[in-house]
Amino acid sequence: MRIRKIEVLSFVVVLATFLVAVLIYPQMPDRIVSHFGLRGEANGYMGKFWGVFLLPTIMLIIYFIFLFIPCIDPKKENIQKFKKYYDFFILAFMLFFVYIYALMIFRNLNYSFNFIQFMAPALALLFYVVGVLLKHAEPNLTIGIRTPWTITNDEVWYKTHKLGSKLFKVVAFICLLGIILPKYALYFVLLPVIASAVYLVFYSYLEYRKTL
Repeated sequence: MRIRKIEVLSFVVVLATFLVAVLIYPQMPDRIVSHFGLRGEANGYMGKFWGVFLLPTIMLIIYFIFLFIPCIDPKKENIQKFKKYYDFFILAFMLFFVYIYALMIFRNLNYSFNFIQFMAPALALLFYVVGVLLKHAEPNLTIGIRTPWTITNDEVWYKTHKLGSKLFKVVAFICLLGIILPKYALYFVLLPVIASAVYLVFYSYLEYRKTL
């Protein structure tokens, strides 16, 4: 398996997060804020060690899962056709976690801000990257909009992913509203994503029925 430069860069990002965890550990409080409510208020805590090292550990595990997926997919040759977009998504996903980690650090160092509001731009960027990935995704069994109808029919796959790409890019811009309307930030994230996902499932089914 050939390792790409962007894959190495993603791994460096993960390692850098561990390095940051080691460096900031002495300054962190004994109880780490780990969860936030609908209004961005802290409402969950964990011990210092896992509060500092849990997210970097999750990043490392997810990185290797993402790296392993193209090797085991029965249609792995199709994944290779859009591998550069998939690799870019992995990097974006790792940087998304870095951003969350930075917010967690500053919040636990007693900087006051609305966590959900500050999440909005990062989620918007991530959803936009997902939209780009969907546009170029070729039929496979692990990456993309996988419904019984997209998996069994390539025409349905392409139509569903073309629409999914547009919807997730729209969702990305809707998420940005959470910056100026922090009170409703979580709704600007969850509702469009859920609505888009449900609609795409029904859309793929209806498109499949047209092929019968």
